[in-house]
Amino acid sequence: MWRDVNMMPANAPEPIADICLIAEGCYPYVAGGVSTWIDWLIRSHPELTFTVLAILPSAPTSEPRYARPDNLLSIEHVRLDDNNMGTTHDWPAATPEYTGELIGHLLTDGDTSQLGELMKLLGPPGKRVSLDTLLNSPEAWQTMCYHYGSMAHASFLGYFWAWRTLVGGLFRVLTCPLPQARIYHAVSTGYAGLIGARAAIETGRKTLITEHGIYSNERRIEILMADWISNSIDNGLDLSDDRKDIRELWARSFESFARVAYNSATEIVALYEANQTFQLALGAGPEKLSVIPNGVDSERFGKIKPISHDRPTIAFIGRVTPIKDVQTFIDVAERLRRGFPDLQALIIGPMDEDPEYAQSCINEVNRRQLADTVSFTGPVNVVDYLGRIDVLVLTSISEALPLVILEAGAAGVPCIATDVGACREILEGPAHDGEPIGPGGMVAPVGANEEIAMAIGLLLAEPQRLHAYGDNLQRRVRKHYRAEAVADAYGALYGRNFAPQPQMVS
Repeated sequence: MWRDVNMMPANAPEPIADICLIAEGCYPYVAGGVSTWIDWLIRSHPELTFTVLAILPSAPTSEPRYARPDNLLSIEHVRLDDNNMGTTHDWPAATPEYTGELIGHLLTDGDTSQLGELMKLLGPPGKRVSLDTLLNSPEAWQTMCYHYGSMAHASFLGYFWAWRTLVGGLFRVLTCPLPQARIYHAVSTGYAGLIGARAAIETGRKTLITEHGIYSNERRIEILMADWISNSIDNGLDLSDDRKDIRELWARSFESFARVAYNSATEIVALYEANQTFQLALGAGPEKLSVIPNGVDSERFGKIKPISHDRPTIAFIGRVTPIKDVQTFIDVAERLRRGFPDLQALIIGPMDEDPEYAQSCINEVNRRQLADTVSFTGPVNVVDYLGRIDVLVLTSISEALPLVILEAGAAGVPCIATDVGACREILEGPAHDGEPIGPGGMVAPVGANEEIAMAIGLLLAEPQRLHAYGDNLQRRVRKHYRAEAVADAYGALYGRNFAPQPQMVS
């Protein structure tokens, strides 16, 4: 386990990093595109020192998935499930009604001034209002009931638990120890963005945001898919029915957090231009926006040579989670097997993030009698597999700029992907590309299983097209997505935002 600053001796000086990366639910315990990007970012800047503030739903149950870089000073944890309620039961100097009003507005309106006011009311360490007061006092009950009035058609029990979870998370991120750093860099909005906003207010330092996907959109998708949130309102097809359900409380809260984060940030980075539309819609100032794409070591992946194999091989590479829609990949494999009986379909990636979903995928393979076609590799080094893959397949419901497409493309492997995020831009080329290269694959609508299968089948049946698409994608990755250029862009971003000397402001 890496060193945790919270477990250091009391007399040990707190390390002061150049950059504090604030990451939610990913690095270093969850393997995936964002975690890999964080690991790459730290290693790409050996001249800088980093600390990571890892926001976790609960205590980590596994060792870090990534070897510790030499310039990573420490990792600190914020546990959203921390049930330490505290012992101070007095409300702030302001009335409970005003404090509750601030909390309610932060969950719905996203006003940065209200965040600063709430931080003052919660008080300094040692004199801080307890979470027990905010959740379990008579005044807290009255506050929650008041805000429930705007959603009176929704399940009260569902609202009760949603309110407690959101207020608890808000309390944790506003009261957790804040590492000293010259720059605070949130790797999403959500709780990470809130800590970034808090850092900007509390320290006066510059706060940056890099959004891989639009956090509020991805959470809305997960909320809509969640079976743990009950549907207490049947709106049917009546678009004029504006009654709100518990899902709306969750979704609005994450949108509100995004507004606060955008308003507090000095600069906001998207991976591709289309995502800036969503950022602007949630209040991001256009003068703050820029685009820095993902990048890959095109030289390293370009050295991967095709390995001779007898069976046509397709692969999904990624986390086995609902948002990746691995079930669609399995269905596509079954459809393809009708025309390619010896098809091999690999599902490459970790299966421990959502064990229940992963098991459902295994069950589906068995139910369809596809065990001879579909196999699960678990987490592996993709470099060892790219040479034996004919077509990469990405069936995600939501993506940003998938690193896996860039890695496969750098190795000359074409891709069929759902039309989400920057997939079309990567495979067909950006609109501003002065010298069009040609397609590196094809895109299809989300859930269009037959269309996805037909596109893959076209490439498998036409080796000349398959190789041409692979060559095109390799050229495009080398032109637009080189890791060296991306590292330089982040070096410049940090350089123009550095504070001259770390100093905590009370």
